[in-house]
Amino acid sequence: MNTGLIYTKSSLDHDTGDSHPENKFRIQSILDKLKTKKNLNLEWSEPDNIDISSLNKTHDNNYIQKVKRAFPNKGHVFLDGDTVLSPGSKNASYDAVKSMISAVEMVHNKKLKNAFCAVRPPGHHAEFSKAMGFCIFNNVAVGANYLIEKYKYKKIAIIDFDVHHGNGTQNLFFSNEKVLYISTHQYPHFPGTGSSSEKGRYDNILNIPLLSGTNSREYFNAYEYALKKIKNFKPEFLLFSAGFDAHKDDPLSNINLKSEDYHEITKRTLLVANHFCEGKIVSVLEGGYNLNALAESTEQHLKALVNF
Repeated sequence: MNTGLIYTKSSLDHDTGDSHPENKFRIQSILDKLKTKKNLNLEWSEPDNIDISSLNKTHDNNYIQKVKRAFPNKGHVFLDGDTVLSPGSKNASYDAVKSMISAVEMVHNKKLKNAFCAVRPPGHHAEFSKAMGFCIFNNVAVGANYLIEKYKYKKIAIIDFDVHHGNGTQNLFFSNEKVLYISTHQYPHFPGTGSSSEKGRYDNILNIPLLSGTNSREYFNAYEYALKKIKNFKPEFLLFSAGFDAHKDDPLSNINLKSEDYHEITKRTLLVANHFCEGKIVSVLEGGYNLNALAESTEQHLKALVNF
């Protein structure tokens, strides 16, 4: 089996404006980079035309309908100060959700070894009934809930290494003992959540706040707490919220990881988790706003998935 790369052409149609940090060039930079890497042996595919009614397992139905009505026929609409909708955002948002569901389906059914979803808009800031921080629907949470509802998984781990805390994912699973949420993030920083005191109802939240200026050595020392938590939880399926904005060149943060560090983060996580989840791993793109750093870091992340 191969590692799957799930992508959507509609991701390029989610027009936030060329000066917006979360723009179409992010996906294009990743795809352009990966097209030159024939040795990665990725299985490229677009998502199946999946029914996304399972969105209501993650988001309030009134919110889903509100967003549906907000998609414009022309121009731009703002769901909040940062989160922009254009005419192409409807298909992009729904296709991102479909990509996540397709990926977990194919990995669960052993059609893929593991998978990465190169999609936008990102998702981990989206809450039950609120868009936030470039995010409309919480893609990784949709994937977790889909696995719980359809396949009755009882232990799913979500590892979020985006530099911004995934407040939406944390809130959605704060009282769900079936989901372990781990986040490494710059703190204090947007969105203001993610202190180490936020532990979840069942001790199922682990926040690892990092000071501005944290380097690779300091990051990996802190990441040992994540690995220990994963080992104790024994996940049956592992999901990555893969944001690459803790890179030293990213304009929206001040953490100093290098591109190759994302290979190491992924590899170390897989070495621990694989004992329990038997390779059932799906990753979905979150942040990363320096195009070169984003493309290089994504490649490193995928190398670890492919070679494991």
